[in-house]
Amino acid sequence: MSSLGPAWPERAAWGTAPSLRAWQSAALTDYLARNPRDFLTVATPGAGKTTFALTVAAELLGRRMVDRLIIVAPTEHLKLQWAEAAARAGLPIDPTYSAGSGKISSDYVGVAVTYAGVGVNPLAMRIRTERFKTLVILDEVHHAGDSLSWGEGVREAFEPAARRLALTGTPFRSDINPIPFVTYAPGEGGVPTSVADYTYGYAEALADHVVRPVLFLAYSGQMSWRTRAGDEVAASLGEPLTKDMTSQALRTALDPSGSWIPSVLAAADKRLEEVRRHIPDAGGLVIASDQDGARAYAKLLKAITGEPATVVLSDEKASSKKISEFSENDRRWMVAVRMVSEGVDVPRLAVGVWATTTSTPLFFAQAVGRFVRARKRGEIASVFLPSVPNLLTFAAELEAQRDHVLKRKVSSDGDIFAAEDDLLAQANAGEAASDELEALPFEALGSEARFDHALYDGAQFGHEGEVHVGSDEEMDFLGIPGLLEPDQVSALLQQRQADRRRTRRPEAGAGERAADTVAEVTTHEHLGLLRRELNSLVASWHHRTGQAHGITHAALRKECGGPAAAVANADQLQKRIDRIREWAVRKTS
Repeated sequence: MSSLGPAWPERAAWGTAPSLRAWQSAALTDYLARNPRDFLTVATPGAGKTTFALTVAAELLGRRMVDRLIIVAPTEHLKLQWAEAAARAGLPIDPTYSAGSGKISSDYVGVAVTYAGVGVNPLAMRIRTERFKTLVILDEVHHAGDSLSWGEGVREAFEPAARRLALTGTPFRSDINPIPFVTYAPGEGGVPTSVADYTYGYAEALADHVVRPVLFLAYSGQMSWRTRAGDEVAASLGEPLTKDMTSQALRTALDPSGSWIPSVLAAADKRLEEVRRHIPDAGGLVIASDQDGARAYAKLLKAITGEPATVVLSDEKASSKKISEFSENDRRWMVAVRMVSEGVDVPRLAVGVWATTTSTPLFFAQAVGRFVRARKRGEIASVFLPSVPNLLTFAAELEAQRDHVLKRKVSSDGDIFAAEDDLLAQANAGEAASDELEALPFEALGSEARFDHALYDGAQFGHEGEVHVGSDEEMDFLGIPGLLEPDQVSALLQQRQADRRRTRRPEAGAGERAADTVAEVTTHEHLGLLRRELNSLVASWHHRTGQAHGITHAALRKECGGPAAAVANADQLQKRIDRIREWAVRKTS
């Protein structure tokens, strides 16, 4: 394998440039062979997009194919992070430059700017781009479609660039704004879909041990709140609810004055303690919705751990410094408001708590990406989630590949509501939707937490809502060692599931009825739990294989016998649960 700076040996001191990973080397070979003006790389968070991009930059500068470098990043902190990484690769970058500020020191080979900065003065950036043969690196390029002004600014500023290298590690938004310099081709149903030049997904990175496997730990519980009309409502988090009720139940759970979030933070700290037995500097991150919540969670963590948590707020001048310091020290917890959701590199983060009402596929992938960067083989990431359907779906679809899909195609002149439908879907899926719900009058009255289940590799383990926090059964999951191979995690979860089932299931009597008859059942509640568990596993199997739910249920009935799930007895349901878990293990291995 080649090193990061082969074209700049005098600038890349020994030890500052790591060897390329296999995917980086393959992508570099492809890039140099094709010699394109535009190149889009989609690589899962933690895979090493920065190293790949700086390798390309070093090669092009060394071969005199470009003279200058411009790096465009989403945030001020990421500008500094890029400049530090480039300096280690022997490429001095000015992260303090802003459009229109004129010349830079001759010591620099380029500048780092934000998308917002480009949008403010695209003409000044265009003049700079035209003056030299320039390579533009567009980090997390989906941000160029965030608003019309940003996209137009990027297109105007960098249209004359000699080369453009676009990077992204998360699913593109499903909106109607095309991203500049990205190629689109007709996809399913003729809908324009982005085309990547090189793709390296989470599943591939996991197989290559480039990223950590993620163990999701879902918590449900009973919530109560008062609506704006003065009505008191009680509901269980994770049960089928309307969109508004789900939002209010989640906000009740995240209220620091209740019992749910303190219980989950305590459980997460127990998990972190177990991980630190094997990874002494492992850290945890709580992702909060707002500044008040972040400060309140930090107080709870101090009461739990006895040490202060690092609080990172996006509008604080010292936020970048705090993140850098936390990355280098061995303190246990950091609490952030979206600040660490994308691109920020804190490799020692191993445990996360989702304590935000933001719940879009894009933000979820960005946030989980903070925990998957592997430093050595066998590390496991653990993320604590509220039992909210869309979050559990995102967790089950962690390995899904997504492209940027533009609007739905209008198939006929009579389809006059197509544009309105697209706008409505965009509004429902947008991150602003949760902010609008938060504005509704609302009063949380109380909450309690229960361990729901663990979700790993698309399969669920545990019985929904049955396990009390602080119990030995919860510790069966919180105490999983912090260093295990992915197949060992699966085997351990399977074993603990089987052990728990044996201790709970009564011995079958000699007079038990035949398996394919509608036998007497246990309690209604127990049957409901089994049916929900089976349905959840079938849904996870659908996300992994694309097989329709009905086909999977039919296949389970054929293999295990018995009537439809709605009238099956407990043993018949349990056999189907065991069988689909066997399928998941076989598919994984």
